[in-house]
Amino acid sequence: MASKRPLNAAISWVKRQPPKVKAFMAVVAGMATLVFIRFIVHDHDNLFVAAEAAHAIGILVLIYKLTKEKTCAGLSLKSQDLTALFLAVRLYCSIVMEFDIHTLLDSCTLVTTLWVIYMIRFKLKSSYMEDKDNFSILYVVIPCAVLALLIHPSTSHVFVNRICWAFCVYLEAVSVLPQLRLMQNTKIVEPFTAHYVFALGVARFLSCAHWVLQVLDTRGRLLTALGYGLWPPFVLLSEVVQTFILADFCYYYVKSVVGGQLVLRLPSGVV
Repeated sequence: MASKRPLNAAISWVKRQPPKVKAFMAVVAGMATLVFIRFIVHDHDNLFVAAEAAHAIGILVLIYKLTKEKTCAGLSLKSQDLTALFLAVRLYCSIVMEFDIHTLLDSCTLVTTLWVIYMIRFKLKSSYMEDKDNFSILYVVIPCAVLALLIHPSTSHVFVNRICWAFCVYLEAVSVLPQLRLMQNTKIVEPFTAHYVFALGVARFLSCAHWVLQVLDTRGRLLTALGYGLWPPFVLLSEVVQTFILADFCYYYVKSVVGGQLVLRLPSGVV
């Protein structure tokens, strides 16, 4: 009985913390778990494969919503625009700098994203929540462009290509912000949109974990392989930012699912 008291006290303390503190602790706990897995799983590339699979599941959920439900309510067109932009830039970089399997994956994702944009902008325009999708994309595009000019790879590639590479890395990290703002404005998130955003959160968490474990495995040599200066740590920071941005939403998503609620209700202050 006495052994249970500290545990109960710890659980009660966690419950009293603000949502963003809980989300941060969840990320830290998740990273700690994956660091432990590092010692029992030899091929950490499986995490990257899992991240790609989670992203694909999210896209399939989105396709189902648009084709079967015939509605784009709750989806941010601006987030899709930002996604198409960083995918197009990354695809360009992949073609001119390092053509590999990721080039094919990015091509498929870009085509799907452009189809989603077409459906929202034309076919399902009547259900688009334009008044709620009020996040200005210039607030993220311009800072990302400026940051890319200041901090970019120090490789031997053409200067413009290095700028583009940095730009798509930074933009990907914040491309989901308009979607989160829209959900915050509506306060109520229908199931398929919630599933889609949660899948993005899982994908980005696994991708971040893959980077962290790779850095640990190489004892930091992976970062030096990317170049020198501020660029290597900023790449890793971008991965962490992607995870943290979605951590708050994922916390409420899991809480809603565990509670048996089909519709996710977000309290004020989330995002």
